[in-house]
Amino acid sequence: MNNSNKVSISRRAFLATAGLTAIAATVYPKTMLIAKATPVSPLGPGTISLAGSWRFVLDRDDEGSNAGWFKTNFSASYNISLPGILQTQGFGDEIRADTKFVAALPRDMRWYLLPQYKPYTVPGNIQVPYLSQPVRHYLGVAWYQRDIDIPADWAGKRIELFLERTRWQTDVYINDNLIGSNRSLVAPHEFDLGIIKAGRHRLTIRIDNRMLTPAYRPDGHAVSDAEGSTWNGVVGRIELSATSPVWIADAKVFPNITNKSALIHVSIGNVTGKAGTGTLSTGTVFVPVTWDESGGKATINVPLPNAGLWSEFTPELQQLSLTLSGQQADHRRSVTFGMREIKTAGNQVLLNEERFQLRATHDGGGFPLTGYPATDVATWKKIIGICKTWGLNGMRFHSWCPPEAAFIAGDELGFYLQPECGMWNAFDSDGKMLTVLTDETERLLKAYGNHPSFIMLGATNEPAGNYAKQLPSWDKTWREADPRRLYTDGTGRFAPPPEGRGKPYAADFLITGSPARGPKGWFGSDYEESLRNIRGGVTIPCFGHEIGQYCAYPDFGIIEKFEGKGKYDAFPDGIGLGKVPYMHPGNYIIMRDGARTHSILKQNKALAHASGRFQVACYKEEIEALLRTSSYSGYQLLDLHDYLGQGGALIGMLDAFWEEKGYITAEEFKHFNNTTVPLIRLKDRVFTTVDSLAASAEVTHYGPEPLKEITPQWLILNSNAKVMMSGNLPTCNIARGSGQVLGTISASLSNLPAPAVYSLVLKLAGTDFSNNWKFWVYPETIRNEMPKNVLVTSSWEEAKTHVAKGNKVLFLSGAPENPPIDLALTTTPIFWNRLMNPNRTWMIGLLNNAKHNALAGFPTEDCCDWQWVSLLPRTVAMNMSALPPTLASVVQPIDDWNRNLRLSMLFECHVGAGKLMVTSFDLSDKGIEQRPVAASLRKSVLDYMTSAKFKPQIEVTITELDAWLPSRYVAPVIPSSPPALNDVADPGQVKQ
Repeated sequence: MNNSNKVSISRRAFLATAGLTAIAATVYPKTMLIAKATPVSPLGPGTISLAGSWRFVLDRDDEGSNAGWFKTNFSASYNISLPGILQTQGFGDEIRADTKFVAALPRDMRWYLLPQYKPYTVPGNIQVPYLSQPVRHYLGVAWYQRDIDIPADWAGKRIELFLERTRWQTDVYINDNLIGSNRSLVAPHEFDLGIIKAGRHRLTIRIDNRMLTPAYRPDGHAVSDAEGSTWNGVVGRIELSATSPVWIADAKVFPNITNKSALIHVSIGNVTGKAGTGTLSTGTVFVPVTWDESGGKATINVPLPNAGLWSEFTPELQQLSLTLSGQQADHRRSVTFGMREIKTAGNQVLLNEERFQLRATHDGGGFPLTGYPATDVATWKKIIGICKTWGLNGMRFHSWCPPEAAFIAGDELGFYLQPECGMWNAFDSDGKMLTVLTDETERLLKAYGNHPSFIMLGATNEPAGNYAKQLPSWDKTWREADPRRLYTDGTGRFAPPPEGRGKPYAADFLITGSPARGPKGWFGSDYEESLRNIRGGVTIPCFGHEIGQYCAYPDFGIIEKFEGKGKYDAFPDGIGLGKVPYMHPGNYIIMRDGARTHSILKQNKALAHASGRFQVACYKEEIEALLRTSSYSGYQLLDLHDYLGQGGALIGMLDAFWEEKGYITAEEFKHFNNTTVPLIRLKDRVFTTVDSLAASAEVTHYGPEPLKEITPQWLILNSNAKVMMSGNLPTCNIARGSGQVLGTISASLSNLPAPAVYSLVLKLAGTDFSNNWKFWVYPETIRNEMPKNVLVTSSWEEAKTHVAKGNKVLFLSGAPENPPIDLALTTTPIFWNRLMNPNRTWMIGLLNNAKHNALAGFPTEDCCDWQWVSLLPRTVAMNMSALPPTLASVVQPIDDWNRNLRLSMLFECHVGAGKLMVTSFDLSDKGIEQRPVAASLRKSVLDYMTSAKFKPQIEVTITELDAWLPSRYVAPVIPSSPPALNDVADPGQVKQ
């Protein structure tokens, strides 16, 4: 029968048994395992690695099971190395134009039928536009076989096969017999082989990586080609291990930081078919245990009087060795854990009773060199180390769960993890998907539940279908079963309160989407009102969902990185055991060809840098808005690094290889993404000399301790970093938390030179924490008298007549009454890209020739910034495709990389003896009224045009300009076919 006698020993009883209090320190020393990996192989009586060469055969027609292939020895003619995957070892199908990738976004899966992609459908030049394609593709069954030798000293022992990570379904045969099947996407596939005779045996593994039922959404990162998750093989540890017939099957450690103890729940396995008794022990703590014919359960309470707490600041680990002794039981198992507790209190999360803030990045599981996720601790330490360098303290795994190495690295480096159960799904009314979710949750918690870095678990990304009725039961079940972490039923889309609005949510926390992010919280505002609406009158912690998503133009130098040569910051093993890299940058190649076609490829580095700086400006505003929202418990970026699928979502400050792009450093990013961030509430960034700057200063602080006797200091610096004004705010103590007001910064701007750009710096004296914000000051009034030698006109007929006479003309090109979305400028960069969203905006910034004399009186860098943004509403870019490619712009809008149009807002040319400047900004008399930025730009342009420096280098004829003018606000029509019937643009559209 099952053991029902749960024996535990209190700390006091333990010390009494030991005799002296001092003995506790001897038996249970302070065991810090910081930066020391736990053993790769499981502890026990023996382990045999099965890494090496395996016989191999593809089963395209899935006939091997019925035909009994496992009963015969495969030919040695075809071998494959495991750990490894078949695609990078020369197996599978070459990529064709009509390869059926697992993906539903972007909506057009039939790209190869569109004329613009015809050159990329030719064998030998297959380049797929919407993802970095795998080197080969195979969805189907593959068989892996080898002989195993069971040593004589394993006689009478129970043997287990361990496959650390494979996908999707595995069937295991020993000799002629099916041992079992497994189809988990989130945990190792483990097979109990029972007791096997010593000697040689045939081990055969059938792996089916097709989409299985119930149907997963094809964009889930555990199953999709978007980030390369359709490989077939086995990676990580492939091992046989032997235990006694009665063994420790599982050990869950529940730390108690108040009592400084750990309660361990042990499951006992039994293949003898007989009940028995024995002892479970660790150190000098012993408890009697019993088991019935199929196994048993026990608990053991271990005092840890000297154990320190685990957190990002003190990643201290504890390690205990459990021993099970008794009738046919002789098994040891080590457990590593951390003393930490996480819970909620109202709208806040508490970690070890202290208020907690999460600063995480999204991760979709993209490993471009190997395809499969890293299973070694060193690689994950590299990745996590990079994240920490950028001020992050966590990672959310979007619809997938990483191997154990990620958890080990997180444990040792003090990094918080939120895996998900491999899903981005709609939940059917029959509960089939909920059954899968429940099974995967159990596997995931068993495999990784002891890791202190595993602080939160998400059921699924953005669920759909019947999730609102079904997932609250998931929250309740697992919170009660395993309260060592917090649970949320849906990341970005969550189940409403089961009992109705105003009643408690089932989830422990919410990860909120669009209603509580975006520009409405920027420039000194926040998202508190949005969160109040979401919460509906109840208290629950919230985290920002996939914040950012602002894109930058690609640097095509990344194409070389896909070759797998050289050293990589995050991937020390390169292509691993593969013969070739897994991913091919077909999408980047198409982007690069498009840039060449539209004559902007030579500007690649400049476009990438300028768009990147605007991306950073937007990320800074978004992050600071979240930090000013004091009831938020943190945020999850999307993303610190780029995403390879869905057309290429270049939303990271790092590229897809976790390497810097060159337009921002980690040190700069940490000014506004760190444990401690000084903040201001300043609505305006554009002023005149009659204005005063008034900003409320505050701070968010989540360092290890409060800060005492801190004097906040503010400075206003000019563009040469000269201090123009400064002051101190009241000295104060800074507690851990958000929203602490530091005081008000007030400064008259009347004596500052204008026009000019300045930086407001707020720093905490005596610390390394500071932050800064650019603002622009313009004269109160600008004399914009029309120069006698320059005609300013919005009439092309007047302009060309005047310029033909050898005169100077500023032609105000104007804008259509109904600006076309295809060329209309926007105040934030595009979301994702036009391939995924062909009807959305396109702009990702401005590339300014900041050294051009036309901008000499208009303070600017090479990128779009907030003074430019005030000029962008209701403006339309000019399409320059019909004009000579040598004609450069002074101000050039940056188009989405899937279209790559050469655009302009301001350019110059000479027309015969005349000189022409053309702008699409509204610099008319009406346009500059009450707009000091526009007035300053017009003055700067006209000052240049009246000077001797106005010498345009490129000639354009009147005939060319006449032909161009009607088409200047017309974008080419890019053909797109309607989505396929089975295409799911959003899981919420799935009908149940």
